[in-house]
Amino acid sequence: MIFITAKFRVLPEYAGRWPELSAEFTEATRAEPGCLWFDWSRSLDDPAEYVLVEAFRDGDAGAAHVNSAHFKQAQQVLPGYLAETPRIVNATVPQDDWSLLGELAVPERG
Repeated sequence: MIFITAKFRVLPEYAGRWPELSAEFTEATRAEPGCLWFDWSRSLDDPAEYVLVEAFRDGDAGAAHVNSAHFKQAQQVLPGYLAETPRIVNATVPQDDWSLLGELAVPERG
C-alpha cells in the first residue's frame, strides 16, 4: 500500500474551520475505490497544524487520487487557507492495513 502522512499548517484565522474547509475533498477522497483511509488529526502542540494520515491500495490507486477532479479542485482552493506548503512522508509498505503495536498490547478483558 501507499502510506502517506502530511502536516498542514493552516493560517490561524482558518484553523478552527479546517475540517469544514477540507470536508468536500476529504469525503470525495474517502469515496475513491482505492482509498484505504484518509484521516485528519489536530496537533496537541500547535492548534494551527493538522496531520493527515492516508493510505491507498497501490500505486495505481494513488495515481487515480492525484489525477481526480476533486484533487485538482483542492489544489486550487486549499492553499489559500495554508500558512506554508504542507510537509509529507510518502512510502510504499508491504501491508494493507494497520498492524498491532505489540509493545503496548492490551490483554483480553473479560
